[in-house]
Amino acid sequence: MGTRSRRTVDVRRDEILASTTDLVDRLGLAALRVADVAKELGVSPALVFYHFGTKDALVADAFTYAVERDMSRVDAAVAKANNPLDKMRRALKSYGPTGAAAGWRIWIDAWALAQREPTIGAVLRGFDERWRSVLQAIITEGVQSGDFTCTDPEASVAQISASLDGLSVAALVYRSVTRVQLRQWMREGIAREIGIDPAALA
Repeated sequence: MGTRSRRTVDVRRDEILASTTDLVDRLGLAALRVADVAKELGVSPALVFYHFGTKDALVADAFTYAVERDMSRVDAAVAKANNPLDKMRRALKSYGPTGAAAGWRIWIDAWALAQREPTIGAVLRGFDERWRSVLQAIITEGVQSGDFTCTDPEASVAQISASLDGLSVAALVYRSVTRVQLRQWMREGIAREIGIDPAALA
């Protein structure tokens, strides 16, 4: 009986996180209210507070849930690849504005919130390091196999990540860059960093 009750609690918590993530994507991290989550699920706000204690804890866990989901997609996509070039293509396709990850708008929201919320900042830095490690591992493998030419993979990853972040804000916030331009410029920038033809990343 204890195991069954515990399982029910776990499932409900996951449902709350999934619903909160969907709401955050529509409303934004700062605008989200516990009452919104409760209404979406058809439960009382007290149940949400039972699982998370505070709104800040809920927001931090929901952000973690959303980004973990996106990073899991990246890991699964890269694992299916047969070579470094294919890994790079799959990583870009499965992550961020260059791909289908719905959580990217939450990333941009989190950048602003992280300046005032240390918990969000810590989560954000952790996942940024994880994304960079994926890119660096792919580039390093490509250099070792002779598929890529790159004298400093770590520096290249820093430039690629910074470009992706900046272009993402331009595309999703300022609307001064189109999705087509974003994908094209990212391919060209990455190609320069790893010494390949941009068309190979299409």
